[in-house]
Amino acid sequence: MSNVVPDPAASAPDPVRILNLANGLTVLRLALVPVFAVLLLTGDGQDSTMRLIAALVFAVAVITDRFDGVIARQRNLITEFGKVADPIADKALIGTALVALSLLDLLPWWVTVVIVFREIAVTVLRFWVIRHGVIAASRGGKLKTVVQAAAIGLYVLPLSGALGTIRWWGMAAALVLTVVTGIDYVVRALRLRRTSARAMQRAARARAERSHEAT
Repeated sequence: MSNVVPDPAASAPDPVRILNLANGLTVLRLALVPVFAVLLLTGDGQDSTMRLIAALVFAVAVITDRFDGVIARQRNLITEFGKVADPIADKALIGTALVALSLLDLLPWWVTVVIVFREIAVTVLRFWVIRHGVIAASRGGKLKTVVQAAAIGLYVLPLSGALGTIRWWGMAAALVLTVVTGIDYVVRALRLRRTSARAMQRAARARAERSHEAT
């Protein structure tokens, strides 16, 4: 019988199972989106009890967004499914909330259009530069997400008076951060396409071809 102990470093790491806690939280967030929408739109948004429940569901969904990424990184549960599903779940939740609030005339449509357009545009930008590298979320982008969620939560709640004014300023702050960080993503995407290793190699080949043609 051989007593040779296999070298752990030479063994292939076990693949991460797609069915894990982090992905489960992401799927839960996706599942909560239609539940949230139905609750918020019940009675044309005039049912205060349903609005309160909708706010609670929205809060739970936002909390899952906070923890699924943390759990995936800490427990090494990052999967291709999670990389794709997590941003989809985020945008589905925020986009659905904004559209529902506009349908109820609680939020101007132009605000919804600006924010949703920005989110779609940033996603397209990330795919546009994917061969050059990944645009990591900036601090401004993370702050934008937090402020957006807080402002939307205040709009979902049946508030009035001074609290209604506070939520307006919260959404104004979210809108400013949305536009500013969107412009930052455009600048970073253009810079990445110009300065990445892939771009540098292409530029070097182009210079070599021009030099060869000149000789």
